[in-house]
Amino acid sequence: MSYASQIIGHSKKVQNLPQFLWQEKTILVRRFSNGVHTYIGKRDDILKVRRHGYTSVERQKGLSTAANGAASPLGSFEKTVSRGTMVMGNAMARPLSNVTFLCSQARLIRGFSSGSGLPPHQEIGMPSLSPTMTEGNIAKWLKKEGEKVSTGEVLCEVETDKATVEMECMEEGYLAKIIRGDGSKDIKVGEVIAITVEEEEDIPKFKDYSPSASDGGTSKAEEPSTPPPKKEAVEEPIHSPEPKISQASPTPAGDRIFASPLARKIAEEHNVSLSSIKGTGPDGSIIKGDIEDYLASRGKEAPATMPRAKDATASALDYVDIPHSQIRKITASRLLFSKQSIPHYYLTVDTCVDKLMDLRAQLNALQEASGGKRISINDLVIKAAAMALRRVPQCNSSWTDDFIRQYKNVNVNVAVQTDNGLYVPVIRDADRKGLSTIAEEVKLLAQKAKENSLKPEDYEGGTFTVSNLGGPFGIKQFCAIINPPQSGILAVGSAQKRVIPGSGPDQFNFASFMSVTLSCDHRVIDGAIGAEWLKAFKGYIENPESMLL
Repeated sequence: MSYASQIIGHSKKVQNLPQFLWQEKTILVRRFSNGVHTYIGKRDDILKVRRHGYTSVERQKGLSTAANGAASPLGSFEKTVSRGTMVMGNAMARPLSNVTFLCSQARLIRGFSSGSGLPPHQEIGMPSLSPTMTEGNIAKWLKKEGEKVSTGEVLCEVETDKATVEMECMEEGYLAKIIRGDGSKDIKVGEVIAITVEEEEDIPKFKDYSPSASDGGTSKAEEPSTPPPKKEAVEEPIHSPEPKISQASPTPAGDRIFASPLARKIAEEHNVSLSSIKGTGPDGSIIKGDIEDYLASRGKEAPATMPRAKDATASALDYVDIPHSQIRKITASRLLFSKQSIPHYYLTVDTCVDKLMDLRAQLNALQEASGGKRISINDLVIKAAAMALRRVPQCNSSWTDDFIRQYKNVNVNVAVQTDNGLYVPVIRDADRKGLSTIAEEVKLLAQKAKENSLKPEDYEGGTFTVSNLGGPFGIKQFCAIINPPQSGILAVGSAQKRVIPGSGPDQFNFASFMSVTLSCDHRVIDGAIGAEWLKAFKGYIENPESMLL
């Protein structure tokens, strides 16, 4: 404390005391079973010691030496550690025993017991396995309690917002306790799911371990001391034990009724006349509490047969509740965000696919002879879309608040429907790949999507999306929702035969036409640019030999 007193005594010379403390000195607090000890040293020295780490013997005897053999600035202790906590920041604002300031630079790498006598252990939290992941599910644990785990071994399978991903172990040790077992759902990122220890004899000590019971005091201490949000006075009036309900006589037509906007809104929703309610607010105005008291009293006076009628209506319905899968919840939130925040507009064009189907038949004959995969119309569409993106790169872009990012890689996502929801695996550099390679990758990724085994590299990094409901389902034409942060998605309909005029006045021919609709983000793709892209796409579809040039 003498060091802190000296700094405060020279506060006139130091204009920014917290910044000075962070740049020059750092207070390190370690909690022991019989008290709190503080050490003052330079930030770089303390962080250097933290980077090197310590063995289990050094943790019990104290932090006596750094990894290079030099004396540690923290000194040497012969006391057994019951709990270790690193606290960095301005600790002079309160007594050292109540220090609760934490910063990201000083993380508690190892967990210790809080007075319960538990040995050193490590808490494993739910990892963030994709950029959009906020929570996940435990599909199944591949390791059991008590088993030894090594670095790189798979601990469990985690269902993320995109797929099922294997979570690997980061350190060697023993799996002492599984907090969230197989099938656990809606686990927030960072929430503790398991405990590991270094010594095998420490495993039985965690039989009844509970994160909430062990870390309750710490979590409370680390909560920021921010004042509670202010509540509007009109929404939280002071009530007496018995509600003040008085039926006012009808107000003359010329008198104005004063009521808060919230009270008027609630009254309109419940078809309540304000003239029948006496206000208890300022100057007799009607507030939210008056409406709620009136509705409560009216509910008590209502006939008891009304709820039974509602129950009878509800019981007449026969239904089943299907739980949301993780992929469906995230897909729903992203599509809602896309539709609400991206200004969509749509361009539709009909393309003649007779030459495309003839070329496909020739290529499949060659593929069958060589034992390769058959090429579908969708594979040709993906290739044509990629070639059009290379010709009109403005459509291969995304919007940010400061600039439009135009991508040099043409990575096409392909929408795949499965029992678990909609997946969009990506074909990377589709403009540079041959049709046989695209066909093989599409089939492989579609199979992995149906098996729920896609990895992040299988679906991340796309710059454009193709959604085909024509071939599998016979949909003639539809408008797709943009997959953010992309700026365009192509909706492909089915090919249908049509009668077209022939060369003579009384001559008619038949041709197959396919309708495609381009959904555009108007912030990135102007109407003329979108039309130019569709023109290029149509040229590749109607003259597919040009894709080989």
